[in-house]
Amino acid sequence: MKVYQTNEIKNISLLGSSGAGKTTLAEAMLFESGVIKRRGSVKNQSTVSDYFPVEKEYGYSVFSTVLSYEWKNKMMNVIDCPGSDDFIGGVISALNVTDMALMLIDATSGVEVGTMNQFRYTEELHKPVVFVINQLDHEKADYENTLTGLKEMYGSKVIPVQYAVSSGASFDAVIDVLKQKMYKWKPGATAPDVLEIPDSEKAKAADVFQQLLEAAAENDDSLMEKFFDQGTLSEEEMRDGIHKGMISRSLFPVFCASGEKNMCVHRIMNFLSVAAPSPDEMPAPQNADGEEVKPDSGKPTSLFFFKTTVEPHIGEISYFKVMSGKLKEGDDLVNANRGTKERLSQIQTVAGQIRNKAEVLEAGSIGAALKLKDVRTGNTLNSKDAENKFDFIKYPDPRYRRAIRPLSESNSEKMSEALSRMKEEDPTWVVEVSKELKQTIVSGQGEFHLKTLKWRIENNDKIEIEFIEPKIPYRETITKASRADYRHKKQSGGAGQFGEVHLIVEPYFEGMPAPDVFRFGNQEYKISNRDTQEIPLDWGGKLVFINSVVGGAIDTRFLPAILKGIMARMEQGPLTGSYARDVRVIVYDGKMHPVDSNEISFMLAGRNAFSTAFKEAGPKILEPIYDVVVSVPSEYMGDVMGDLQGRRGMIMGMESEKGFEKLKARVPLKEMGSYSTSLSSITGGRGSFNMKFASYELVPSDVQDKLLKEYEAQKKEEE
Repeated sequence: MKVYQTNEIKNISLLGSSGAGKTTLAEAMLFESGVIKRRGSVKNQSTVSDYFPVEKEYGYSVFSTVLSYEWKNKMMNVIDCPGSDDFIGGVISALNVTDMALMLIDATSGVEVGTMNQFRYTEELHKPVVFVINQLDHEKADYENTLTGLKEMYGSKVIPVQYAVSSGASFDAVIDVLKQKMYKWKPGATAPDVLEIPDSEKAKAADVFQQLLEAAAENDDSLMEKFFDQGTLSEEEMRDGIHKGMISRSLFPVFCASGEKNMCVHRIMNFLSVAAPSPDEMPAPQNADGEEVKPDSGKPTSLFFFKTTVEPHIGEISYFKVMSGKLKEGDDLVNANRGTKERLSQIQTVAGQIRNKAEVLEAGSIGAALKLKDVRTGNTLNSKDAENKFDFIKYPDPRYRRAIRPLSESNSEKMSEALSRMKEEDPTWVVEVSKELKQTIVSGQGEFHLKTLKWRIENNDKIEIEFIEPKIPYRETITKASRADYRHKKQSGGAGQFGEVHLIVEPYFEGMPAPDVFRFGNQEYKISNRDTQEIPLDWGGKLVFINSVVGGAIDTRFLPAILKGIMARMEQGPLTGSYARDVRVIVYDGKMHPVDSNEISFMLAGRNAFSTAFKEAGPKILEPIYDVVVSVPSEYMGDVMGDLQGRRGMIMGMESEKGFEKLKARVPLKEMGSYSTSLSSITGGRGSFNMKFASYELVPSDVQDKLLKEYEAQKKEEE
């Protein structure tokens, strides 16, 4: 294989909603480039992209697939990305290592929520976008409506390079205004006849050409000057202006296609080989220290690993981008994240399962390595004279969570290994073994996300599992001060146990002044603050522990034991067994025995005194509240708002965004368990949402009563 220089490399993300035809178009591109000799189909489960068993089972892309091919003396690295929001991690990874997006729009559906979500990531990462209106041969295709929708959504930057003469069953021709030609296909033909623009289309073609001409000229002062002087530009000059407009995102070219019938695919590939930016034309990424790392083959070598797959009979395959320098087969590099050395004995370019040996990969290249010793997704490998570490990929917070358990406890360890491996393949998985909830919690992007995980564990790893509703990580706290004492006394022959603790508890908030005196009934308790410990709790909030013991009533050596007993009760709150937080405890008195007092006695006395005081201090249960942002078409706004309010949600505001309404709310986590499914049902799959932890807040009294009864019933069952 030829060694391609940085300016000969084109890295492209292939995006679009589910059903837009990405995998089919990718198959046509590989066929046109000669990578494959025969085209597969999604229906026959024979495509290069969707080759994993789970993808064949469900008929949609689960993983992003790297597809490298040579075209017009360029190395084209196209990453075919999943269309479903549930697998958005593949889109985000791809966009971070490519230099532009080829976004397919289904001519039967127009701009969909998935399109909007993916486009939003191109905005955040400032990546150029080329639109392709695909499936124009479908009987329900409507080119004009689809183009209008694009313009309404993304404005005057959307400029056709081609337009369809007709769409639907009669689709057989496009006008290419940049080439000033008509491409027309005979029935069954994949190669078009290249014709002059017919008289019936000349007026429209001239109007579309003028729009493209002006848009191209606006991106370069010299082109604009020539345009004003001569009124036109050459095709090469227009292409240069389009190229610059794409990089600045002031121009989004639009092409037409039928990936199924291989119509316009060749033309799109030609355009991308010329107009798509190479890695050295885009802003340089920054390393973890904020330093720019340019794709310069003359610099020390740094690789960033953005994707991992595990394939049958092969094992782990690690995909990387050469961020700087050049990589040669057999190079020894150092893992900046793990401190280990790696020898890259096999480096390849890939197209799905098709792999080609590569001896050298220059800066900007995308490649793969087999069976590396200690490399994980997100790691950086450096040559000895490089010190880079990259962490620029930011994944969204999970939106759907379930507890997972094997049907046979003997498979627990195997299940954990499978989950760990899957997280490497898809970093949007969050797996937590919760000591608090005594559950393994798997969080992902949606119900389909978890559905595919279950299928893979059961079919690939042969482990039967089940999902159950996860417990909610409630918190317990108090709302007023109270006092209690407890004497622990045990005598059973020989040495006994004795410890007595008197303490006060009160709610704590940050910056709260230390107490001087408390009154309970007619009695006053003066506080002498001899020592204060502020203990940040792993689960949030604080425990503040004040020693106010005077006169040696309790020896200071027993105070750590008292604190230990209190902490034990904080870890299993008195109300529901949930973690307690934001409590100040003042130990002010107690009693010792010269022989029988010991640490265990005071630990038990402290724990029980704290438990009694806590229950009398207006105890309350706190629940996790999440900020939820829902994007829906305006016609569903009322139904979605009503549904959120039925989930105890508080509407915080709303705003319009290009034909969609964005609804902001705060909703208890308890009510969000099945929300992705409900939202899809309400909006016909056109709604999307994200959620992020906001705070802990008091549960309503009726909910608290219900939780207390459930806990009491659970304790009786365990007895």
